[in-house]
Formats: sequence, structure tokens, C-alpha cells
Amino acid sequence: MIEVIITSFKEPKTIGKAIESFLEQDLKEKYRIWVVAPDKETLDIAREYGKKDKRVKIFVDPGKGKSYALHQILPKLKGGIIVLSDGDVFIGKNGLKHLAEPFKDEKVGCVTGRPKSLDSKKDIYGYWSHLLCDAGAHGARLKRARKGEFLECSGYLWAFRNNVVKKFPMDVAEDAVVPYLFREKGYKIVYADKAEVFVYFPKNLKEFVEQKKRTAKSHETLGKYINMKKLPRTKSFKNEILEGHRAFSYPRNVKELFYTLTLFPVRLYIWTLVFYHTLIKKEHYQDAWERVESTK
Repeated sequence: MIEVIITSFKEPKTIGKAIESFLEQDLKEKYRIWVVAPDKETLDIAREYGKKDKRVKIFVDPGKGKSYALHQILPKLKGGIIVLSDGDVFIGKNGLKHLAEPFKDEKVGCVTGRPKSLDSKKDIYGYWSHLLCDAGAHGARLKRARKGEFLECSGYLWAFRNNVVKKFPMDVAEDAVVPYLFREKGYKIVYADKAEVFVYFPKNLKEFVEQKKRTAKSHETLGKYINMKKLPRTKSFKNEILEGHRAFSYPRNVKELFYTLTLFPVRLYIWTLVFYHTLIKKEHYQDAWERVESTK
């Protein structure tokens, strides 16, 4: 049994598409879909789907954040594989099959899918989202996967074996820390690049900066729980500098080259904010429900 958890927060306009994308998967193995949300609007829509298809279940969480909600529902799930996704994205055709396949190897502990942007490249923020998904995240994961190196998972679509890591800290994003905890137990982390998940990204500078700053901050506290000498971080300012050259092979025209060049000072600004908040103000990542309005 595969247990799919879709975490959502005030996403009544998108949760239906997210549920349908999982219901339409062609998979022999049985699976259930749990919609985990604190708000009535989202849960009411999930209930309607549950009336039509018994695979769809709901779980009401107290609204204290995604990691807190996961700690509440995970002990109740009996399936051998846990799949995590969000209520404002949707999985591609056969995505669940591609995500589950690597678990045939008992040494595999976590599997991550591949986020793909739905935004237009004609807009600067849309182009940035494609560049960061394709040349950035995909390029980095593919490189590490081919070398057999450790890689982190994408919170938009990933999976892990149930009842191996039963608890994880809540001041680090779960998709950042759980793969490390599995690796410490000797499990492999696999990149299933054919397991695609489609995402809308921020469409203005304020939300773009806030989203990326929050993601970066969620990695800054990893050292509290993981031996970084044995398992160095994959998402860091240093790695962004060392691997940033991939960005220059991505643009296909002068406008895209300009968009690429403008991203570098913005990323530097984001990392400056991260270091200021974490090192100077001592404000670290905290578990909480976050909503990016421009993507809804």
C-alpha cells in the first residue's frame, strides 16, 4: 500500500487538480490519498472527492504547520511507502509509478521527483523558475545521481519508506532533513527524474525573494542534527557559486541571457538576507503554513 499525503493550506482552487492528478495514475499497487489541511474550504472540496472515490481521505490538522501536521498523521498510516506532495501542484502521467519503482530495491530509503515550471518563459519570473528547475535543481540532482552521491529531495514530490524515520525536527524543512536521516541509516536516495510534478512559481519579486529566502533558511539549521563533515549540504551559498556556471548554457536568445544575468544579483541579495537573519538576528526557520498568493 502506498500512502499519498497532499498537504494544503487555503488552496480550494487548486486542490481538486492535485487530487485528480493522483487519481488518474496508472498503478497496479493499491494507494490512498490523504488531504491534510487546517482550513474548511480545502477540506470540503476533498470531502466531495472522497464521496466519489474511497481512495480519497481527509485529515484535519490544527494549523501549526506542515511538519507538525505530518507528525500527527504519519503514525496513523500503515502503508509501506509514504508519498508527499502539495495542494497547489499536480503530478504528471505515470509519475507515481516512476516514484514508487526504485523502492523495489530494499536499500532505497527516499526518492525524489522532478519539479517542472508551468510559467511562461516570456516573463522574467517565469524564466527564472524554468532556469532554477532545469539548469539548477534538475542539473544538480542528475549530476549527483549519476555519481552515486547524496542528493536532497524536492518538497513538491518525494517519497520515503514508512516506519524508518519516525520523527524529525520541525525547525528544518522535512524534505531537507529526512533524506539526511535516511542516509545516516545507510539507505540510498534516488532521483526519479521521470516522476514529474508541475508547479506555478511566484510572479513578483517580493514573493520570489520570500520563498527562496525561506527555503534557504530551512537548510541553515541542518548542522544541528546532521554531521556536515560526513554528509555536506547540497543546497548552500558555496555550491550555488561553484555550480552557477550551468545557468549560462540555459538561455536561447539575448532576452533570456539578460534574464539570466539579472538573477545573479537577486540570488546574492537573498543569501545576504539569509545570513543576516540567521547569523545576526538569530532568526531561524520555523514550521508554519505559508501561502504564495501570486501562484493561486
